[in-house]
Amino acid sequence: MHPVGILPSQSLEKLIAERAIVLAQPVGPKQIQPASMDVRLGVKVYRVRASFLPGPGQTVADRLRDVALHEIDLTHGAVLETGAVYVAELLESLALPEGVLAAANPKSSTGRLDVFTRVITDRATRFDQIDPLYHGPLFLEISPRTFPVLVRTGTALAQIRLRNGEARLGDAELAQVQEREKLVDAAYVSIQNGVAVGVDLSGFGANGLVGYRAKRFTGLVDMDRIAGYDVLDFWETLHNRHGRSELILDPGQFYILASKEAVCVPPDFAAEMTPFDPLVGEFRVHYAGFFDPGFGHASAGASNTRAVLEVRSRDVPFILEDGQIVGRLVYERMAERPRSLYGVAQGSNYQGQSLKLSKHFKTV
Repeated sequence: MHPVGILPSQSLEKLIAERAIVLAQPVGPKQIQPASMDVRLGVKVYRVRASFLPGPGQTVADRLRDVALHEIDLTHGAVLETGAVYVAELLESLALPEGVLAAANPKSSTGRLDVFTRVITDRATRFDQIDPLYHGPLFLEISPRTFPVLVRTGTALAQIRLRNGEARLGDAELAQVQEREKLVDAAYVSIQNGVAVGVDLSGFGANGLVGYRAKRFTGLVDMDRIAGYDVLDFWETLHNRHGRSELILDPGQFYILASKEAVCVPPDFAAEMTPFDPLVGEFRVHYAGFFDPGFGHASAGASNTRAVLEVRSRDVPFILEDGQIVGRLVYERMAERPRSLYGVAQGSNYQGQSLKLSKHFKTV
């Protein structure tokens, strides 16, 4: 029996050895992180008419027979178009032991490109949640919202986190950890169903860079190509002009912004950003929500690390102001401390970040 909490990397490796996590191909480099594991695209992806959940008694394969428009071979790569919905088989499948459940989220690099993903299982009644004792394949719904993307067998767009029991910290416990560890570096911290995070619109650097707004009708992005694209071919830069620390979000536009506060995740915890809070405005923030142990923490050699915010306005224009709360960080206990912390053993594209685009773009 696993201790209560998020399972660390060494437990994930043990579950692979025990075939509770089954891999169609060997573990890839950097696939296992301190508290999460990447899941990779398999051989086939299906263009589908619409998103779906199979529901009780049905498999994903059953539903695909009804909703698939065509099948695409990924062994040599394929382009996924914006505005379309795809369902891909994954190289990983699960045979979860009793008491262990799993949750999924897009990887940071996936969310920062506005590629919407959700994991689906057989007989599922909800996305991204995998119940204990699930035995079966994993599939990934993929919908590029802004840029067309090139993917292939082995491309990792999402990640899963396994937990045993209830690991979430209540507000009283969060307040104690905040006092001890300074989870969010701010003079006043709002703690209510998580730790509040604001947006920084004061501007970074000498030119007052506030964020990036995605361009439309760009070229494609190869999801496995690192530092291969010029920023200005895909993004407009936004600046704080004349000291006005506000930003009007245009409906349907996609933005990359940064948190006002430095954030950190201590070694014995993991965190997740709530994707949308209807109390703070008509927009969605942070598609990719997992923060591994050691993110932004001094023990991992990091300091002043911001949370990058992936923001999309909904139906109406919305004015964001500097420091406005845009989301909340929910913290969970680790079942045990991971063997290595985020960004230490394998390196990371995002440790110590401020305002940063995905790893696919050249450093400005």
